Amino acid sequence: MGRRKEVDQILETLTKPGDGKVLSVPEIVKHLLNAVGEDPGREGLQRTPERFADAMAYFTQGYGEDPKSVINGAIFTEKNDEMVLLKDIDLYSLCEHHLLPFFGKCHIAYIPKNKIIGLSKLARVVEVFSRRLQVQERLTQQIAETLQEALDPIGVAVVIEAQHLCMIMRGIQKQNSIAVTSAMLGIFRRNAATRAEFLNLIKPNK
Repeated sequence: MGRRKEVDQILETLTKPGDGKVLSVPEIVKHLLNAVGEDPGREGLQRTPERFADAMAYFTQGYGEDPKSVINGAIFTEKNDEMVLLKDIDLYSLCEHHLLPFFGKCHIAYIPKNKIIGLSKLARVVEVFSRRLQVQERLTQQIAETLQEALDPIGVAVVIEAQHLCMIMRGIQKQNSIAVTSAMLGIFRRNAATRAEFLNLIKPNK
C-alpha cells in the first residue's frame, strides 16, 4: 500500500476544499502522470492527457445514447415464432471498479411474438450499453431487459463471455480465465429445452 499512499498524497493536492477550482480531464491526467513518477512534459507524453480525454469520451459514449432510440426505427411486424440468434458479437467495455477493459463475445437470441428487429440493431444495443462503465452481470441484464421491453417477445436470452484485464494484469493474474454471464427471460427461463437449444447453438463450431 506504500505506493498507493504516495499517489494518494500527491492527488490530494490537486484541489483544496472551498477554492472552487475544477480541473479538466487533461489536467488531471498530467497530475496522475506526475504522481506515478513520469514527466508529462517529455516528448512521448506531451499529448497523452488530451488523447486520454478523447479516448475516455469515446469509451463512454453510451451515456449519451438512448437504446430505445437506437432500435425503435428498426422494429417490424412479422408472424414468426422461431428462434432468432445473433452470436459472436464483439464486445469491449470498461470495468467500473478499476477502469480497465474487459472484452469478449455476446450472444443474443429471442423468440418473436409479433415483432422482429433488424439484426444490426442487436449489435447496436450491445454497443450502447458496453460503452459505459460496467460490470458484466449488469451489462448482460440490461441488454436482455431492453430487448424484452422493446419487442415483447416470447423470450430473450443473452450470454456474454469476456476476459477482464483487472484479473489478467493485476490481482490473481489468471491469464486464461473467461467470465460467463447469462440473462434468460420468458420461455428461455421457463423452458429447459428452449434454453438448452440456445446454449447448444452458441457453442463453438455450431
